[in-house]
Amino acid sequence: MKTVEQIKLPILKEMEFFETKFKASMISNVALLNRITHYIVRRKGKQMRPMFVFLVAKMVSNGQFKERTYRGASIIELIHTASLVHDDVVDDSNRRRGFFSLNALWKNKIAVLVGDFLFAKGLLLSIDNDDFDLLKHISIAVREMSEGELLQIEKARELNITEEVYFDIIRKKTAALIASCTAIGAASMDVEKEEIERMRKFGELIGIAFQIKDDLFDYTEEKIGKPTGIDIKEQKMTLPLIYSINHSSKKERRWLINSVKNHNKNKTRVKEVIEFVKESGGIEYTIEKMKEYQAKATDILNAYPDSPYKDSLLTMVNYVIDREK
Repeated sequence: MKTVEQIKLPILKEMEFFETKFKASMISNVALLNRITHYIVRRKGKQMRPMFVFLVAKMVSNGQFKERTYRGASIIELIHTASLVHDDVVDDSNRRRGFFSLNALWKNKIAVLVGDFLFAKGLLLSIDNDDFDLLKHISIAVREMSEGELLQIEKARELNITEEVYFDIIRKKTAALIASCTAIGAASMDVEKEEIERMRKFGELIGIAFQIKDDLFDYTEEKIGKPTGIDIKEQKMTLPLIYSINHSSKKERRWLINSVKNHNKNKTRVKEVIEFVKESGGIEYTIEKMKEYQAKATDILNAYPDSPYKDSLLTMVNYVIDREK
């Protein structure tokens, strides 16, 4: 059994019901929109976000469940899907999860409008049901994601990202959304604010570990879904590279920055940068950091009584850093 299928086992019924509700949440009177949203649903990913929502909701409530937990998961998926559609337009990307992106099939104008439609659907789903607390969590995540992307763009121009700034970027850009999933899972069960914050922190920690693992993929030769060295080619300052720059001589530092800034399309130079990072200890340091965040996330879960939901969340924590793509 695949790891993701194993994680889903305690919430199989909820995930199946969620599929129906999520499809219904995107229905429109416009035939073109329905064709496009049907295309979106058909090419869905692993659906880790709703899984976080459901597993956390069940763990904090001893297996109980509420209708608004489904709404929380749907809000997350609608707004996350909208952000992916907009990202593909911004990045001028023609592929998403092995399929053609919306902008590749229907052009940018329609893709942006579909993204706007999905955002509005997510907002209205929460407003129409007075789920203002759930809406606040996802709204904070959208704000953080936007700030994180813009901060990364700003710093990429100068290539002067410190480790502190790096963690600020990935906390906002990647971890904020997962934190909103775990916070919404807890909040949907009307638990105390302290517990909601504890679950939000759990999501943030695992989100940071997830992004660090993504950084490591840039330095592997295995088939992981993106070409080796792609972050360097896109002038993204990842943790292995930041560590190597900070622990190199002035001459090596100048060479590294110059390579990323001016020679990032040169395959030989990119390969040399990757080898330098490996030799300077950048990979070992990054793995160590990733495991620190994994351990902190696991500590939060270990405070809860044993349950199938806790077990699945622990498996998910390990899956995040053991996955091969």
